[in-house]
Amino acid sequence: MLVLVVYYTMNGHTHRLAEAVAEGARQVEGAEVALRRVPETLSEAELKRRGGSAEAVKGFGRVPVCTPEELEEAGAVIFGTPSYLGNMAGQMRIFLDSLGDQWKRNALVGKVGSVFVSSGSQHGGQESTILNFHPTLLHLGMVVVGLPYTFESQRRIDEVAGGSPYGASTIVGRAGERTPSETELAGARFQGKHVAEIASKLAR
Repeated sequence: MLVLVVYYTMNGHTHRLAEAVAEGARQVEGAEVALRRVPETLSEAELKRRGGSAEAVKGFGRVPVCTPEELEEAGAVIFGTPSYLGNMAGQMRIFLDSLGDQWKRNALVGKVGSVFVSSGSQHGGQESTILNFHPTLLHLGMVVVGLPYTFESQRRIDEVAGGSPYGASTIVGRAGERTPSETELAGARFQGKHVAEIASKLAR
């Protein structure tokens, strides 16, 4: 069973969460896990002006660009995006808008879909971004899965951390100075494993 982790990153934070999601999914027997990134739409000059890293966008030289057809081969797709003004990155939106053929053919119906995010601040739109993402997955016929409270660290009040029942997340700071905490990475691993387990059950 193939689990795809499909994401966009500008400076590497969402990439790090994606790696943790993939680590979790690989813990499930029979799961084949692959990282994919969505195409960049900004010029290198504009990316640099915004403080982004071309190396990060390209997955640090390791992550291929996803094609819509690859989603058809997967049992689960876990999407990752930065939160921009309470919604997903435009690069991710454009990729989702390219799935019209898959929608017409019902090619993604019954596959598991899940979302994780990053944002500049604790209240920077993490939950709204995931909730704004879910309708697209539902229109595609996917089975939406979040991050349940069996991930007990969601209940912690002794530290500032991302994560909600909707999905794993990380807080990066206004200038991108903060890296994902161990609690946030643990949430991403939990989500990856949880999604892969459900997809495995549905495939039986």
